[in-house]
Amino acid sequence: MVFEHYSVLLHETIEQLDIKPDGTYVDGTLGGGGHACLVAKCLSERGRLIGIDQDADAIKAAGERLAEFGSKVTVIRSNYANMREELFRIGIRQVDGIVLDLGVSSFQLDTAERGFTYRRADAPLDMRMDDRQELTAKDIVNSYSEAELYRMIRDYGEDRFAKKIARNIVQERQKKVIGTAGELTEIIRASIPMKVQATGGHPAKRTFQAIRIELNRELEILENHLDDMIGLLAPGGRICVITFHSLEDRIVKTIFKKNENPCTCPKDFPVCVCGKVSQGRVITRKPILPTEEELEENSRSKSAKLRVFEKR
Repeated sequence: MVFEHYSVLLHETIEQLDIKPDGTYVDGTLGGGGHACLVAKCLSERGRLIGIDQDADAIKAAGERLAEFGSKVTVIRSNYANMREELFRIGIRQVDGIVLDLGVSSFQLDTAERGFTYRRADAPLDMRMDDRQELTAKDIVNSYSEAELYRMIRDYGEDRFAKKIARNIVQERQKKVIGTAGELTEIIRASIPMKVQATGGHPAKRTFQAIRIELNRELEILENHLDDMIGLLAPGGRICVITFHSLEDRIVKTIFKKNENPCTCPKDFPVCVCGKVSQGRVITRKPILPTEEELEENSRSKSAKLRVFEKR
């Protein structure tokens, strides 16, 4: 199957990066190379692009797509959490721009054996972004305690039926191991009232999202490493982050705001005494959203939000 991923907010992201032809840029979630390809086209022979992704299929597909740019582009298989270390390893200390597209690729969603989809009953419960990782979604579903499952589905899936879903998962796995998307989906369906299912979209969507986030530590990695990425930016450099649900967007908004105004002094203090210095400014007071044309072309982009921060 060909690796496909619609690059959401593509032109808006490139515009906001404010690309310098001789600059150095990083795509921390390379995917199929859509954003990276357009960045590379804007670079001179002195410019440089580093693409990072933990997914082997993405690395292969993006590597082929970006091959035309030769030594201008470096592709690295790693998690963007390791961006600083990977850049230092190849002698790069500062960059002029960073892109993060936090969405799951169309390839990952549409390839049943990757286990991200709830629409294929026979799909295995996998959901690993990096197949070198041992823990899978199946392990989480069959080994987490009821309390852990409830916390995960409540916090990451924001599902008001989290308690009942968790309880039913534990009850059903005592009868047999839950191994496929179809088996898990049926348990979730039985946990949600039919009148809610009739109007609330696919009943398994929130739980599958929660498991994927937990398994791949998506929010933890974003929250723990966004400051580091801002620190990698050269003066005037920008970081563009595309999120797809409220939890991600909240983290990005909060960290950008904190980097713009880190002062912790009480508001009634006449001068700052905490010594914390602003790292730059938030470019997007409100997030940039997909256009109507993009929504018509790709319905999966409907929840996308782009936020941008510029280093001082």
